[in-house]
Amino acid sequence: MLIQDWMAKDVLTVDENTSLMRATRIMKENAIRRLPVVSHGKVTGIVTDRDVKDASPSKNTSLDVHELYYLLSEMKVNEVMTPSPLTLKGYDSLEKAAVVMLEKKISGVPIVGDDDVLQGLLSETDVLRGFIHSTGIKDGAIQFVLDLIDQPGSVTEVVKSMREHNARVISVLTSFEDAVAGKKRVAIRVMAEDGCNCEELTEHLTSTFTVVYHGMDELE
Repeated sequence: MLIQDWMAKDVLTVDENTSLMRATRIMKENAIRRLPVVSHGKVTGIVTDRDVKDASPSKNTSLDVHELYYLLSEMKVNEVMTPSPLTLKGYDSLEKAAVVMLEKKISGVPIVGDDDVLQGLLSETDVLRGFIHSTGIKDGAIQFVLDLIDQPGSVTEVVKSMREHNARVISVLTSFEDAVAGKKRVAIRVMAEDGCNCEELTEHLTSTFTVVYHGMDELE
């Protein structure tokens, strides 16, 4: 999956000289948590609702409301933004974005082209949407979780059995961390095509392979 297929492309931005008050208003009115800061189309920084909160005077301040508004109107975005933020390309994978966001502990990444001009913004919500879509969970797919021998062709044998029972494979996810040594844990979601007997398929897979779990997720 590519970032460009899941990122937000109609992105609101501000420049470095935008007042913090205006940036705050833009985020509140549009229910967004971050704003890329751009100059001539290129990203120079990013300001988040957290930056605004940290820069705002404490509730225990002795300033009155008029003084607070004046302070925020005079303070500029470039005083609180994160300069030269980490960026990714639209052709980078969504999986890479997930790794970067997790390791860097960030919830959003500006996406730029090869010319470093802003193309979009990817949030953790976008990553989750992409992952959910790829698994087929919302399509009513049946999931089989199996422990298979870690050798070439083991997944192919399972998929072949599923197809022979008229089950269409939607997604295949493989993990080694939650399987015993010498095996891999594979989660396969399938849709029952015409002529597919789910009970027969389950019975066949259970008798032929090590099935850890099978069923359909209840999302209601």
